[in-house]
Amino acid sequence: MPTLKILNPANGKPVASLPADDARSIKAKYAAARSAQPRWAATPLKQRLAALGAFRATVVRSTEELAAILTMEVGKPITQSRNELKGVIARLDFFLEETARVLRPRKVFGDRGSGMLELISHEPLGVVASVSAWNYPWFVGANVFVPALATGNTVLYKPSEFATLTGLAISRLLHESGIPDEAFIPVVGGGEAGAAVVRQPVDGIFFTGSYATGRRIAESVRGRLVKLQLELGGKDPAYVCEDADIAAAAASLADGAFYNTGQSCCSVERIYVNEKAFAPFVEAFVKEVKGFKVGDPQQDATYIGPLTRAPQVKVLEAQVKEAKKLGAKVLVGGSRPKGPGNWFEPTVLVDVNHDMAVMREESFGPIIGIMSVANDAEAIALMNDSDYGLTAGIYTPDRRRAERVLSRMRAGSVYWNCCDRVSPRLPWSGVGHSGIGLTLSTYGIEAFTRPKAWHLRAP
Repeated sequence: MPTLKILNPANGKPVASLPADDARSIKAKYAAARSAQPRWAATPLKQRLAALGAFRATVVRSTEELAAILTMEVGKPITQSRNELKGVIARLDFFLEETARVLRPRKVFGDRGSGMLELISHEPLGVVASVSAWNYPWFVGANVFVPALATGNTVLYKPSEFATLTGLAISRLLHESGIPDEAFIPVVGGGEAGAAVVRQPVDGIFFTGSYATGRRIAESVRGRLVKLQLELGGKDPAYVCEDADIAAAAASLADGAFYNTGQSCCSVERIYVNEKAFAPFVEAFVKEVKGFKVGDPQQDATYIGPLTRAPQVKVLEAQVKEAKKLGAKVLVGGSRPKGPGNWFEPTVLVDVNHDMAVMREESFGPIIGIMSVANDAEAIALMNDSDYGLTAGIYTPDRRRAERVLSRMRAGSVYWNCCDRVSPRLPWSGVGHSGIGLTLSTYGIEAFTRPKAWHLRAP
């Protein structure tokens, strides 16, 4: 039987060695989920929501234990692990409050004369494959498995191999809260296990991760006519206008770029600053970054931890090396510190341009390029000069100006005087290499259902 080894990214030491699934066990798990799905769908909605409500209560009670697991296996600073667990409660509350309303059959037409009544109802897709991410395993996971279970689907859940202990904790708490074992089935393993999950004849595939992997999944399901949803990466830009509050913008964007060590699909990865505000903004931004504490992720004061994936260190090193060769200047950081673990210094680059990978390709780490622009038109052109289209933001006190710029952004989410923000009430989607489909909002509940049209004529 294959095994999955889990290492602590802060020091490279082994954390656990788990038995992993193979093609045969994954096929059996799919069969169990398929067999259980009609029973779970027939379970009254009130009972399904009650089990998810019990799960919510257990997460609240177990926050410290769950945060420690998350920090140990992905290297997320402990305060940020706690924040993720506290934040997921709001998402659970949204789904618990809105699912019944979304699933309620809706009358769209009624005519007494002809006796014709038209209704729309929502039925579960069936068996849902969730191939999840490691950077926010609670957020990303709950965006899928909570509405999937609430709407009557069973879930074949493949957590990232870098967040497997968290995935198994999620599974255990769901089962203890009343979700049947066969309604939510975890799969343990790396990329081969994920590919085996995708090969099963499921009714929906929901993946969160890189564009490269998302594209491979899309190609692998070609011709199967299965619902496919891909939440992929971003090269998220922000624009600071000359009339912005410089100190506030610098603090907001530094946090947006470096929170979770920059390992978020919506982390700010490129900043464009009006040339009139460039020098003071860069000075304020660098001051913010120098104030971030780098260190042991288990310490409350730590803000920057290790990278979860060791190969990403080389990606960042290559981006910095190329940028310097092409004329960029490193103001802060720029290299990997000595010692064990997957560490990279918080890095700020200026004199950058779009010939550099750091301004074109996803960094997914504690690195940012800041570029001067002459006006709004140049900022808009540069912000849209990307294969990605996840988020974009602007900082200015002028709302009309902000809306004019943001209306031209090729992005699924836009921000005025804020960034790196996700709300359960708003859909989360992307354009281009940032993916297809959506999660969150009421649309993110409907995504796990199949609408049925009812034509009813009274005799």
